[in-house]
This record gives sequence, C-alpha cells and structure tokens, in this order.
Amino acid sequence: MFRTALRNVLSHKARLLMTVLAVMLGVAFVSGTLVFTNSISDAFQKSSAKGFDHVDVAIEAGYRPGEGDRVAEQPKLTPELLNKVERAPGTESATGVVSGFTALADKDGKLIGGGFQSQGGNYWGTNDPRYPIKNGGRAPRGENETAIDSATAKRAGYEVGDTIRLSVDGPVLTPTITAIFTTDDGNVAAGGSLALFDTATAQRLFHRDGEYDAINVTAAAGTSQAELQSAIEKILPEDTARTTTGRQLADDQAAQIAAEMSGMKNALLVFAGIALFVGTFTIANTFTMLVAQRTRELALLRAVGASRRQVTRSVLTEAFVVGAVAAVTGLAAGVGIGAAMRSLMAMLGATVPDGPLVISGGTVVSALLVGVLITVLAAWLPGRRAAKIPPVAAMSSVHAKATAKSLVVRNSTGALLAGAGTATVLYATTMDGSDGQAPMGVGAVLLIIGVFVLTPLLSRPLVAAAAPVLRVFGVSGKLARQNSVRNPRRTAATASALMIGLTLITGMTVMAGSLQTSIDKMAADAIKADYVVSMANGNFLSPDVEKTLAATEGVTAVSPLRNAESRVDGETEYLTGVNGAVFGDLVDLTVDDGAFEVGGADVVVDADTAARRGWESGSQVTAGFRGGERQRLTVAGVYRGNELFRGVLVDNRTLGERLPASADPADMTVMVKTSGGASAAAKDRLERALGENPAIRVQDREDVSADIARMFTLMLNMLYGLLAMAVIVAVLGVVNTLAMSVFERSQEIGMLRAIGLDRRGIKRMVRLESLVISLFGGVLGIGLGVFFGWAVGELLATRMPTYELVLPWARLAVFLLLAATVGILAALWPARRAAKLNMLTAIKSE
Repeated sequence: MFRTALRNVLSHKARLLMTVLAVMLGVAFVSGTLVFTNSISDAFQKSSAKGFDHVDVAIEAGYRPGEGDRVAEQPKLTPELLNKVERAPGTESATGVVSGFTALADKDGKLIGGGFQSQGGNYWGTNDPRYPIKNGGRAPRGENETAIDSATAKRAGYEVGDTIRLSVDGPVLTPTITAIFTTDDGNVAAGGSLALFDTATAQRLFHRDGEYDAINVTAAAGTSQAELQSAIEKILPEDTARTTTGRQLADDQAAQIAAEMSGMKNALLVFAGIALFVGTFTIANTFTMLVAQRTRELALLRAVGASRRQVTRSVLTEAFVVGAVAAVTGLAAGVGIGAAMRSLMAMLGATVPDGPLVISGGTVVSALLVGVLITVLAAWLPGRRAAKIPPVAAMSSVHAKATAKSLVVRNSTGALLAGAGTATVLYATTMDGSDGQAPMGVGAVLLIIGVFVLTPLLSRPLVAAAAPVLRVFGVSGKLARQNSVRNPRRTAATASALMIGLTLITGMTVMAGSLQTSIDKMAADAIKADYVVSMANGNFLSPDVEKTLAATEGVTAVSPLRNAESRVDGETEYLTGVNGAVFGDLVDLTVDDGAFEVGGADVVVDADTAARRGWESGSQVTAGFRGGERQRLTVAGVYRGNELFRGVLVDNRTLGERLPASADPADMTVMVKTSGGASAAAKDRLERALGENPAIRVQDREDVSADIARMFTLMLNMLYGLLAMAVIVAVLGVVNTLAMSVFERSQEIGMLRAIGLDRRGIKRMVRLESLVISLFGGVLGIGLGVFFGWAVGELLATRMPTYELVLPWARLAVFLLLAATVGILAALWPARRAAKLNMLTAIKSE
C-alpha cells in the first residue's frame, strides 16, 4: 500500500501541484514570520547588550506608592548620593545619567525620524567612555553646544561646527555641534537619534536640576557585579533607590525586546493561520476529487484484500508526501521571505541593527509540522469516505451522489450552527463593549462554520440568480451554470476559500470607515477651538508654549490640557487642568447634570467617572496632591465624555496652588481660538511664533481628521497586504478545482466538441463557470463581512456615542470586482487546457 501511495503521488504530479503551492505559501508565511522576528529580535538584543558594557551596577530612583491621600512619589538621585557611591568599596567610577526627549531637525527643517525614538542625554565630563568621540570633536559645554550620534550626522549631512535646530519640549534651540560620537544605544540602532549636552545643561533642559535619572557604576578590577551591588545597597538610604546589575539590565532589555517582537510575531502568525485555513479547502477538495476519480482503483484494492484502514492509510500517505514536499519548499521560501522583509524595512526607512538571519530549530520543526499536519488532517475526511465505499458500489459508481439522508443531516447541522452563531452575535450587540467581545467571537466562528456547511444548499439559488446574465452567452453560459451546481459540495469548498478572505477584508473595511467617520464627527461636534497644538511624539509640552501662543497676534483664547495625579478616597485619580475662564468657548460638551462651570473649587466630571465614583452635581470630594497638599472640590456638573475629553476637569489655577513648586506642568495639548477662525495665515502665524518647531504640530480640525484618515488607511493597507496571501491561496484553489474538473469531464468536453461547440465556446464555458463560483464566494464573503462590521460597530457604539455605520459602497464594489477578476484569472490555464483537448482522444477516455 505504501508503494501504491507513492505511485499515485508520482502519477498525479500535475493535479497535486496546486495543493503543494497552497500549503507551501502558508508554510512560507509561517517560517518567514519566525525567521524575520527571530532575526530582528536577536539583532536588537545583541545591540542593546553592548550598551551595558560600561555598566556593572545601575542605580535608579525608588518608588513610594500612594497611600490614603498621599500621592505616589519618586525620590531624587542627588550629587551627594553619587559621591557616596563613588566612595563605596569596589567602585571604579560612577556616572550620573540624565535623559529625555530631544527632537532634531535636518537641514530642511524636517523632523529626523518619527520623533518617537529621538532621545537626549548628558555627556559626562570631558571624556565619557559611553560615547567615543570621532576625530576632530570635543565634549559639549554650555547651553549653546551639543554632540550628535554618527548615524544621525550621516543621515542628515551634519558635521562638527554646524548649527542644528532641536527641541526638548517646546522652544527651538540652535546649538553648535562640537562632536560626533559612536554609540551602541538601542534606540539609535533602531533608527532613532541621540543628542548630548553637558550635565548641567541636560539637567536644566530635562527638568532635572540637581538630580539624575540614574547612576551607572563601574566595578574596580577583581570586584564582581554582585559584590559591587551588595556594597552599594548597604550605603543607600531606605526606599531612596534600587540597584540592578549590568547583566540583569541586559537580560531585562532582551526580555522586553522579545515581548515587543512577540506581538508582531503573533499578529503575523494569525494571518499565516488564515492562509493555511483557506488552504485546507484546496487540500480537501483536491483529495476528494482524486478519490472520486480513482474509485474503481480503490474498489479493486478492496476486492483483492485491502482493508478500510489500509485504504485510508494509503490516502493519508499521499497527503504526508505532499505535505512534506510543501513544508520543505515552504521553509526554503520562508527563509527568503524573512530576508526580504528585513530588506523591505530598510527600504521603508526603518533602521535595524546588523545581524545574521536566525533559523532556529524551532522554526524548522514548526514549518515541517505545520505543512505535514495541515495536509494530512485536510485529507483525512476524503480518505475516510473512500474507505467506506463498498467495492461493488464503487465499481458501479453508485456512490457518486450524496444520499438524501446525508444532505438532510448536513443542511440541518449547518442551519443549527448558523442560527446559533447569528443569535450569539445579535445577543453580543446588546452587551457592553468589553463584555460582548467573547460572545461576539464565539458567535462569529459558529456563523462562519454554519455558512460553510450550508454553502452547497446556498449555491443553487445564488447561482440560479445569475442565469439571466449567463443566457446572454448562449450554450456556453447554460453549460457553465449547470456545471457550477453539478457538484454543490465541490463548488462550496472552492467558493468558501474565497469567502473567508473577503469576509475579513470587508468586515475590517466597514469598521475602519465607520470609525473614521465617527471620530471625524466627534472632533467636529466636541471641539470649537480653531487649532490644537501638541508634540509630534505625544510628549508633554513646555508651559512656555501656552504663554507664547497667548501672546500671538489674533489669538483670543488659549487653554492647555494639563495632566495631574491626585488621590481621591484612597484611589489614584488623574485630573485634567484647563483654563476654566475660556474652556467653555473651546469645547462643546453636553452636560446631563448641573452646569459646565470650571473655576476655583468647582469641577466637572464625565458620566462614566461619576457613575464609578457615585458622584453627582453638588457632590464634594477631597483630592490629595504631591507634597501633602489637599483641596476640597465640588462637582458642578456631569458631562458626556468621549474619546477626546473625559475625566475630572479642574481649573489650572487651582492645580497651580496645590502642586509643589518643583513639579513641572504636564501640558498634553494646547487649544487655541483665533479672531478670524482657522486659516492658512492664522496657522502660519502660530507656527512662526513657535519658531517653526519640527517637533510641534499645529492642527486644525481638518488636519486632525486627515491624521485619523492616514492612520486608518495605513492600517487597512497593512491588513490588505497580510490577507492577500489568503486570497492567493483561494485563487490556487479555484485553479485546482477547474483543472481537475476539466480532467474529469474530458469525455464530455470531447462530445461537446464533436457536436459543434468550438474551442472558443469551450474556453468561454470554463471561464464563466469559474466566474460564477468566484462571484458566489464573493457575495457570501461581502455579506458576512458587512454583518460582522455592523455587529462590531454596535459594540463600539456603547463606548462611542458618535459611532454610526458607514457602508463603503465603492470599496464593496471593488471587492466584488476583485472576486470576478479572481475567477477570470483562475480560469485562464484550465480553459486553455480544455480547449486544446483532442476530441477523439477525449471521447475514448474514461
């Protein structure tokens, strides 16, 4: 039986080719994802580990958690503590570390990189071993000098002596570059930038006057990291600081990088799994058709003594061979994909540290197991069916049609699954957003499975609906319609592969479009300000930004949104400080209880916070602040929160009176209203007032909407790209089904040719059949996708009052056109092959 299985594989190479390709693509996606993420993770881990070569023990500020009305605090690391550490036994040297965000502009004034990995720090003394200076430079001194990393200098074309524009939290600075240094900093290796200042300047810029973010200690010769850590811990004041060895820092950094890459890896593997799932339809269809074509051969094997188990084992052996070949070729292709993805990142501007491709044993085993298991499992049911056919029935082809009982069982099962799935999804839409997620997922899976089981039943009425159009093509159209429903199960399996991909694509498109419209509406309804000013990377703005904007010509109202931590009733509550005198002119929030009055001790609270805390208009609460200050607050009103505004809104003057003088205001954004409304001239005035700072964004409501649109467009394009693999696999399934169907109907095609149907008519028949099957899958997929998009939107609407369903009709039409294109392209080779059949040879075939 083993030799028989191998002979069958070799004799049906062409018919198994599409199955091999389908499995190979899925395996290549899996192995490529593993190679890519493992290689990137390994490169970043090795790069970040180099950054700790000069650190044996790191000292970081401790943490005192909040308790009662006392806000959590972080003790300071002072120069006095650094001096004590320098005198500790086993210490070679101690370095104070200061760091923070620093945005650099290129010579055209544009932000270097995305800003998220743009960092600044301090250069310790005149010879900092962490940052070796290249020839011709010196350490920066004073606020008018800086040093930048060599990668940034090369990218932007800077040299020693050039003036560079940079920003820390608002105002533009223009220091002179005194040095270009090399570094193993992980952020720089990832495409970020690093600017260094002398320690005093860095402390002032990053609001660390007289203190450090960390203290790095180097051990003397003969002292281990553990011994040095123990000696330092003995001299540290209690709860002031915590210590970590350099080795532990490197391990923690490696674990963090692995966790970050894990998210990307899991997301890519989900889409690889979708492609493999779609591929199972092609595999099952292929082996079902192969078994059907070899029923007499299998019956003869049974007649000469082969048992049912041996017949099943023979089919599974064929599947194992096919899976093994596909897995090996998929693994090889996956290595190439991993390398290509890494090169693609470089082409898109993302910098990745140098390092080899990592092909781990786990990757190889995963690829082989996935390829073989998927193929064998998909072929198990056709093999089992083949073994159940009695020899006499097989020889007489009595088994060709499914019994009425089996159809009733299938349709009943499908109806129950689809009904249960639909009911569960509808029930989930009545629940709160987070509570309804799990039922929604279960219902979606049940509904998709139910529709798949019912697809043979659905194929007849849906294909019949295309009959009027197919009549236009005469005999070819009529034959195409009949062929499409001749074997409903085969048609269903082929169409379902395309259905799944289009369901996901359509559902995501509907959700993204509806979300974008809803957020646009939210911004238009809630914001009356003409402009919103913020940092490009989401960091806090300097208080000087508000003062500068308030003094700008044409500005009539300014309010920063300031973040402040407090303790209320023993729990942490973040307050949002606003300019109470004008904030009502900058926003339009609906008040359900009380009045929108912010000033003095009066605050307003969003409805969710009020419900959670049990507050209402007139409620009085006590807030505790850092430094021990307390403030009695009165809830003047309860407003409807949204994604832009929520929480407790309090006047900034009240916050200023209660926060300690050493606390830095944390302005998240600044809202601005101008006398003439939003205009190009007004925006230009604001940007010039801020020094045309590349790190600061000045956006009107249209800019905010455009940002949202870009975000959703980027997300959708990424999803389309990832789901394209599933669509490609579905195309292979259509090609495979048509090619094998042509082989099955060789005699019939020969007879059609003999009675007058020309080659062009044969081609048209096959193409129309493919078109009908693809459109059938497309209609089902788009219908399910719209339903799921609506259902998920109902969950989102519980948290987003402005949410409304928006059907992107143009894109839906494109998706249907895509399904039709798939059908036409998939039919090219099978139609050509059918038309080239020799009619006499075809008539004589069995």
